[in-house]
Amino acid sequence: MALVKVEDPRQGVRLITLDDPERRNAMGARMGAELEAAVGDLAANRDVRVVVITGAGTAFCAGADLPALFGATGGPLTETHARLQAYYRTFFSVFELPIPTIAAVNGPAVGAGLNLAMACDVRVAGPQASLAPTFTRIGLHPGGGCTWFLVRALGRSRALRTLLLGEVIPAEQAVAWGLAEGPEDDCVTAALDLGERFADLDPLLAKHVKRAVGIAADTGDLGATLEYESWAQAASASSAELQAWVARFRND
Repeated sequence: MALVKVEDPRQGVRLITLDDPERRNAMGARMGAELEAAVGDLAANRDVRVVVITGAGTAFCAGADLPALFGATGGPLTETHARLQAYYRTFFSVFELPIPTIAAVNGPAVGAGLNLAMACDVRVAGPQASLAPTFTRIGLHPGGGCTWFLVRALGRSRALRTLLLGEVIPAEQAVAWGLAEGPEDDCVTAALDLGERFADLDPLLAKHVKRAVGIAADTGDLGATLEYESWAQAASASSAELQAWVARFRND
């Protein structure tokens, strides 16, 4: 039985569901491999314009499969390092998608589950959602890009406090801090509705906007952002939609 389900509920939108509700969608190697493969397939499909990710049951993702990932002790540190690097690829395969991605956070997103939610461009929280970087509570250093994601979203001071204390961020607080949209009673439907609106955009335009936002957020470099914007805006200048607006102004 597959642990990752892919559906096409809306035109241009694909819904990925982590489907192991009895284990609260804890992500082991098998689920991670299935998710990475599904993301790769969608990346190669030109009909897909938006990806929504959620979890089956009451949790978004309860984190890593700890025994599988950290159960082997006493081996060389280099082996653990290599295993973790491979595991991180799951999250960054989502982060590197050129099309918009939305996490429908229907319940707790713990540890690795938080990383997966943060790897998406937008998070829509449900009433029972929480974002939980609780690594230090179990004696583990954050991984999978967690420090980078949270510093980028919260700033250095708030991210450090949250990570050192392993704080759980409930839905209302996540929204107040700008980590998520909502809360929405039905976060999956809300995410699909938002995804459908994203999918209505010209796909190249949407990709360029996502890339420009990424450059601005990651580099903070105005010059680099302006350089990309000028090329992307020039590329969109001949679009039929823009030229229709130009014609309207000319006629006025």
